[in-house]
Amino acid sequence: MNDVYNVAVVNQSSAAQCMETQGPCDNCDQKCLAKYGPSVHTQCGNSQCICIYECGQPAKTCSGGGGMCSQNCPETCCDANCAQKFNGGKGYCQSLGNYNLCQCEYPC
Repeated sequence: MNDVYNVAVVNQSSAAQCMETQGPCDNCDQKCLAKYGPSVHTQCGNSQCICIYECGQPAKTCSGGGGMCSQNCPETCCDANCAQKFNGGKGYCQSLGNYNLCQCEYPC
């Protein structure tokens, strides 16, 4: 009696790749390295920094304050302030009562 076996081999060493934009191309390598570690690859397309990394557990995200949003400092200003204040930081404006706060999120 001859037995026939079917065997499937899954190459687990080739994990799926993910991409995330990190704003302007300035210091792209440093931004991606800080967020995803030494195995990250970087690309600069359409003036945007793109991090290419192995998908996995997402990095923990922390929050912080970036000051106030106003006509003089709209969402783009808030985002720039957060990027300067926190490594890998991104910012957005959020209204709380009579205040328009700049909220920052960054990997921690």
